Amino acid sequence: MKHYIIPIFIPELACPNICIYCNQRYISGQINQPTNEEIIEKIRTNLSTIKSPYTAELAFFGGSFTGIEPAKQIEYLEIIQPYIKSGEIDSIRISTRPDYINESILFTLKEYNVKTIELGAQSLSQDVLDFSQRGHRVEDVEKASKLIIDRGFELGLQMMIGLPKDNIEKSVLSANKIVSLGAKSTRIYPTLVIENTELANLYRAGEYTPLNIEEAVIWTAKIYKIFYNNNVKILRVGLHPSESLINKTELIAGAFHVSFRELVLTQIWKEEFEKIPSDKTKSIIIVTNPKSKNHAIGYKSSNRIFLKNKFKFVSYQEDLALNELEFNYTISNLNL
Repeated sequence: MKHYIIPIFIPELACPNICIYCNQRYISGQINQPTNEEIIEKIRTNLSTIKSPYTAELAFFGGSFTGIEPAKQIEYLEIIQPYIKSGEIDSIRISTRPDYINESILFTLKEYNVKTIELGAQSLSQDVLDFSQRGHRVEDVEKASKLIIDRGFELGLQMMIGLPKDNIEKSVLSANKIVSLGAKSTRIYPTLVIENTELANLYRAGEYTPLNIEEAVIWTAKIYKIFYNNNVKILRVGLHPSESLINKTELIAGAFHVSFRELVLTQIWKEEFEKIPSDKTKSIIIVTNPKSKNHAIGYKSSNRIFLKNKFKFVSYQEDLALNELEFNYTISNLNL
């Protein structure tokens, strides 16, 4: 049964914080909260394209949902209730800040059938949070996460890598902490330098250097495996390739690539293939799950090329019994 996401963008126009990497304050004057009619039209348009059987989730993205005025939150949530009752939409997902969660807020969200709450943790190292002007503490993430789980919601925790003061050890610490806090899902975002942000000023002053693509891929590959091995679903790797990022109208610097997740999975498979002793006189067959075959071959066939430098012939086969990052291999004297 295919799962569909119906995304609704809800900017938080009154955010009290100005994180150094965010230009929400700058663009908020150009982006309005959607009207009820626009939300209904978005829902109807999406539902008209969905084929049964399916499950559908309405997701409020774009800002801190619980940071908008309470009456507006309820107004938005009420729009979805008829679709929940009819079974056309199965659940609601929201994203918010760790310090925008309390008992009263959770009571309201539960009353209106919200199932999943994602928190923008970004980092679980306090010095990274402080320098990034997040306006909350690690303890706020821990407290909010516990409240969310205790009240029966599914927890998601998002993280950013390569923020000022960050390093690979701190990012690994954050990933492990996200696991220990009980998150069922996560998103991994390399830090980008966006126009009209404090981070852009630091970058231009030579006081901040973002991760390059190679560094971000290596960091993310390490973190990806932590989440995978602990059954935390990885919803996104890298920012959505919006037109402004692709055209670099807002992007100044940083590890942005339209196929970033593919690069990360290529790296993970390469690291596994590096462990196989080479023998230029023999052939190798790599066996993977069908969904993983392209990643095992690698972005632009880079892993196939890597293996061809280790063996006389290289081929790939499929096995549905294998999981995403599992594989078998056979080395022989046969010419494939």
